[in-house]
Amino acid sequence: MKRFTRLAALPAAAAIALLPTTASADVGYPDPLPLTGQQIIHDPTVHQLSNGQYVAYSTGGILGARLSTDLHDWTDAGNAFTTPPSWWYDYSSTADPWAPDLSYRDGRYWLYYAVSSWGTNHSAIGVATSPTGLPGTWTDHGKAFSSEKTDTWNAIDPAVIRAGGRLWMAFGSYWTGIRMVELDPGTGKAVPGAEVHHLATRPDAPYAVEGAAIVHHGRYYYLFASYDACCAGVNSTYKIRVGRSTSVTGPYTDSTGKPMLEGGGDLFLASHGRYIGPGGESAFRTHGTTWLAYHYYDADDNGTPKLGLNQLGWRSDWPVLK
Repeated sequence: MKRFTRLAALPAAAAIALLPTTASADVGYPDPLPLTGQQIIHDPTVHQLSNGQYVAYSTGGILGARLSTDLHDWTDAGNAFTTPPSWWYDYSSTADPWAPDLSYRDGRYWLYYAVSSWGTNHSAIGVATSPTGLPGTWTDHGKAFSSEKTDTWNAIDPAVIRAGGRLWMAFGSYWTGIRMVELDPGTGKAVPGAEVHHLATRPDAPYAVEGAAIVHHGRYYYLFASYDACCAGVNSTYKIRVGRSTSVTGPYTDSTGKPMLEGGGDLFLASHGRYIGPGGESAFRTHGTTWLAYHYYDADDNGTPKLGLNQLGWRSDWPVLK
């Protein structure tokens, strides 16, 4: 997503058609954790670092960074990178990265992110590593995966998960929805010639589903995805849906058995009260608790995008928000 413009993921005409004229808000969802400090954010990925601090990276700037000691109060910590890697300009004239994903394995922090431009799937997902996970300490390793205009998918919005002793990356926005490829755990890049699995889409163009996050719990993998239109402030219609599968590569179905490849997905979080258009989600685990991080548009603050944090619980093998 380009800064605060997730609709950059689809052709301009389709983006305009999706913009609603009024906002709608439902009730019945729990409010996010009360926060203080620097709350403005988009597409957050959150992780607790080895020094005990929490870091959140996001779209905006050269992957904007926020730090917290308690998940409640957040401070601005600059950007992940001090200068853009030169290859970013092949995919974005402004070298503007989107939608990062942060994880830890093999003694290093791994940061995946997307570089693209408005209305094109000439896109790439990059990968960087750091010994600490802190902003300014990242070494970029170039492209992990890319897409071209001849492809039927869009290489943005990465989400990495380990499953069955292998490393996988979900990705995708519009252009037939959510996809997945296997990564080489050594390089962190897509396995050469890897199959591109299809996880979720919608029946009609522009296939408005993106921003995958996958959580493993019990027998199942749970696929969370953002549906509809982001980035229009209080007029955003973003919402989060979820399905599950016993295999990380799918097929994913909702609680009625409808496949996510046929437009299925249980509605998990939508607008309510001041919290408009939640989406751009990711999941992280700390102190035995799994959290969902996302952005929403604050109707009480002129539609400013802010960080939402809720605990994930489970009921009858389906996730619930606390």
